[in-house]
Amino acid sequence: MTLGLEPWQWLLGALIAVISGVAKTGVPGMGIVMIPMMPLIFPGNESVGALLPILVFSDIFAVAWYKHHARWDILWKLYPTVLLGIGFGYWLLDDLARRAADKNALNPWIGGIVLAMVGVALLRRQFGERFQPHSPLGTQLTGAAAGVSTTLANAGGPVMSLYFRSANLPKDQFIGTGAWYFFTLNLFKVPLYAILTHRNPGFPFYTSRSLTFDILMVPAILVGAYLGKWVFVKVSQKAFDTLVMVLAAAFGLKLVLGI
Repeated sequence: MTLGLEPWQWLLGALIAVISGVAKTGVPGMGIVMIPMMPLIFPGNESVGALLPILVFSDIFAVAWYKHHARWDILWKLYPTVLLGIGFGYWLLDDLARRAADKNALNPWIGGIVLAMVGVALLRRQFGERFQPHSPLGTQLTGAAAGVSTTLANAGGPVMSLYFRSANLPKDQFIGTGAWYFFTLNLFKVPLYAILTHRNPGFPFYTSRSLTFDILMVPAILVGAYLGKWVFVKVSQKAFDTLVMVLAAAFGLKLVLGI
């Protein structure tokens, strides 16, 4: 079963699935690398839709392992503006689909969001506590930004990591709160992408080949989920973060420049 994909695309897809598992269960910052990789396998909207089921399945492991460590008081503060951000992202995706004549029209947006998230991560590394959303307004802006970025490109992770870090959460609460956050919102996006596919059949988020691809990636997700805990203990966090940022920036530039 080729689904019209080259062997290197299958290998890249398996790598994305492994990274998703690792990111959800042990190294949250790693998730940003997946986003600009998927458009190398599927065009534009289809790449966003193909990644979402992989994320949801990975979220299940994170929730199962860290379900008792979530800080729901933090999540309830974020949900209202996150949902508003998702609503705006939905409108923008629908508008882009109606205006675009190229299935890859979303790629520069995905690349731009990835580069912006890399910038957020670098500013956080440079300024530490001085670059953290402490105020109520900062919380609401964080929620809105996360909602828009997660809808457009499944790229809400860096923004939310910034917010959770500002709350000084212990490691288990950091992962547990993030697990529930991403699981609930990714599930919420599943029917939204289905509606967008129905409204804009020429620019689908879900196709039979992308969903088949997702099913075939389940074993790789399992490997990544268990690998995440091992990587978290064994690999230097600083070296790992640097590698993630370099790869994400490289893939993001490729999408923006169309090369």
